[in-house]
Amino acid sequence: MKYDFINDFLSQNSEQFVTAAKAIHGFAELSLKEYKSCDFYCELLSKLGFTVTKGVCGVETAFTATYGSGSPKIAFLAEYDALAGLSQVGGITVKQEAVPGGNGHGCGHNMLGMGAAAAAYATMHWLKETGKQGTVVLVGCPGEEGGAAKAFMAKQNFFCDFDAAVTWHPGDVNTISAGGCNACIQTQYKFYGIAAHAAGCPEMGRSALDAVEMMNVGVQFLREHMPQNARIHYAITNSGGVSPNVVQPYASVLYMVRSPLVKKAVELQKRVDDIADGAALMSGCKVEKCFIDGTSDTIHNEVLCDVAYDALLMADAPQYTKAELDFAKAISETYGGACDISEYLPVGKAREVYSANCKQDGAYKAVLDFTVPHGDADSFSPGSTDVGDVSYQTPTVQVYTACFPAGAPGHSWQNVSCADSSFGYKGMIYAAKAMAITAAKLYDEPDTLAKAKSEFAVRTEGGFVSPIPDGAKPVVPEMI
Repeated sequence: MKYDFINDFLSQNSEQFVTAAKAIHGFAELSLKEYKSCDFYCELLSKLGFTVTKGVCGVETAFTATYGSGSPKIAFLAEYDALAGLSQVGGITVKQEAVPGGNGHGCGHNMLGMGAAAAAYATMHWLKETGKQGTVVLVGCPGEEGGAAKAFMAKQNFFCDFDAAVTWHPGDVNTISAGGCNACIQTQYKFYGIAAHAAGCPEMGRSALDAVEMMNVGVQFLREHMPQNARIHYAITNSGGVSPNVVQPYASVLYMVRSPLVKKAVELQKRVDDIADGAALMSGCKVEKCFIDGTSDTIHNEVLCDVAYDALLMADAPQYTKAELDFAKAISETYGGACDISEYLPVGKAREVYSANCKQDGAYKAVLDFTVPHGDADSFSPGSTDVGDVSYQTPTVQVYTACFPAGAPGHSWQNVSCADSSFGYKGMIYAAKAMAITAAKLYDEPDTLAKAKSEFAVRTEGGFVSPIPDGAKPVVPEMI
């Protein structure tokens, strides 16, 4: 096969990336606080022959690692942030915190980042082996779980400099992400009232908690009058104290507004802002709006989806041991067992292939060891990702590989455990092979890359509307 070099190279060099992914799993740092992880990446990539730059676009824990020169210039996107409250010992089938109250990689970003690094490293050596010209850049993108560094980088047009971007995400099925997703804007509303004795002189108080509650009620009425695919979520982050006989002088609520197009999310966000202003007026409080982050919807690229799907088929798929299959099955039993996930797949060929392969001996497989065709431009995910902002600035494709058992709940201790297991790491190396082959095909086939760029130009002809206000900077959410 034409790209056997990549399969062989990553099979021979996988262990160093598995070891590195284990280290990131242990760091488990929250969004925009990935200092150890960033330093670890930069030191590793320098040793591997990349030219490393830290603090890209003014984000402390963002970096680039570059090899080569000239065009095509292809980016691999790495993430490495964890989630709060999900500390878990890796590779075991029972819930057990590694650090009491600590963080954990419930989305598998320790694998995501190192899989992308492995792909960039293999692509570097493929360019050397073939004598092809081009530039490989691993882009370290912090804060995907809260902070959206890619979106802030896109605000500075950082990704416009690339001919294409390739990334992946750990999942429970081998496929290509296609179609669109919701844009998302996250804002914290801080209400300031006046403290008073709730019994002795309540007329002198102005309750910030009343303002939060009235805002929430107002948004409930808004839900009837927004697009069908839009979503609004909230969390009261400060209820104003625990003394009911004190009128609460301060309270805050964090809102997340999603809609299928970023311009529609911006419009919906304005309506939520108006409700916050109304709640402040009704309660006699003042309100401060603190922008946290915003991400765009994703722009589909059929050409790149086809290239990446072919690459998944060309890549050497994992060969699982009995112990790994037993591990995945045991993990699945902690959430009720492997189940039918067809409703999450695109209608048509994807569901047909899934239905034909998802069972063994009449039961749903815990490990989906086959590849599912991708959907089309009409496919839609209600979730959000800052990969969307990248896709507005360069042709972008995202691979998924099975690193978790079928139907595993996202952001769970089960995923944290899988993210530090041989089962999960085999999915990571499979993704690295598919991404590197995708990039190699784009270096190798200039006509294919040209078609991807032509499609991109058509799909983005309306321009890029960043959901990030002018002057906004990445922030650590819990510090707001």
